[in-house]
Amino acid sequence: MDPLTQGAVGAAIPLSTRRGKPVTVAAGCGFLAGLAPDLDIVLHDPKDTLLFLEFHRQFTHALIFIPVGSAIIAGALFGLARRWLALGFFEIWLFCALGYATHGILDAATSFGTLLFWPFSDVRFALNIISVIDPLFTIPVVGLVLTSILRKDHRWARGALVWAVLYLLLGTLQHHSALSMANTLAKSRGHVPSRVIAKPTFGNILLWRTVYETADSFHVDAVRPGPWAKYFAGTQVAKLDVKRDFPWLNPESQQALDISRFRRFSQNFNAKAPADSNRVIDVRYGFLPTEISTLWSIKLDREAAPEVHAVYDTNRSDARTQLPKLLGMVFSGLPE
Repeated sequence: MDPLTQGAVGAAIPLSTRRGKPVTVAAGCGFLAGLAPDLDIVLHDPKDTLLFLEFHRQFTHALIFIPVGSAIIAGALFGLARRWLALGFFEIWLFCALGYATHGILDAATSFGTLLFWPFSDVRFALNIISVIDPLFTIPVVGLVLTSILRKDHRWARGALVWAVLYLLLGTLQHHSALSMANTLAKSRGHVPSRVIAKPTFGNILLWRTVYETADSFHVDAVRPGPWAKYFAGTQVAKLDVKRDFPWLNPESQQALDISRFRRFSQNFNAKAPADSNRVIDVRYGFLPTEISTLWSIKLDREAAPEVHAVYDTNRSDARTQLPKLLGMVFSGLPE
């Protein structure tokens, strides 16, 4: 999730175990350690932009790395600020370990996918129960953590954790309802989907993007589960067929290998971009849940040498102009 959320949740657990003077130190250690796993963003190669996808949320987010990662942060804090912290290394490490441990688990609740059991498994865990940015989750957590620090009272931090758990449980219920609605929609169209996924849209758990797969297509729609349930019909796109869509591509080239890498990351939810003849998109993602977009994609170059990589690209240029339409779908038909 976003850095503020990761830091706040990372601070909440060590903060919930302390009262009085040590709360500031506990919160600071937990906050910094809660941010630390995302330092993997420095692992990139300008010539191989897909490398970022493979390393992000990999070993730094793995459960087995928690003692190591937290020890590195604790060592840095102990070496740079031991006089201000006024605590021994073990206690600093404990605060850091509690904060560090929250990061991978919280990321696994989103849809990006986290390698929690690296190096024993290459499965990316993605529960799809919360957006990577969700103000309704973050603002109460941050507010309660700050109150806990200012009042030096651990009960407020525990309240932040209770809110976080309850919100994620609500997201789980919404996710199951969204999947059920997507299956119902597919059945009403006479389709028997081989796969169905549902992901919360940006900033909320009310409106969900659903994608189901049939023999030759992906069908993208939006649903709003809950008391005022509503369907929003979307569109469909042909599944990626490399030989059909890119007949000019050398199957032994690096670009062909990069398509395979991107497909593994995208769980094979891939298609050729409708408006770009040389772009492969991840159908799972789009700012508007009813549209096929190039939010995440790789771009091929017909003239590239065999050893040249495809280019990984993100496109959020339309987010600001599309936000009113997204909000309109979120609140459409709700009682005033």
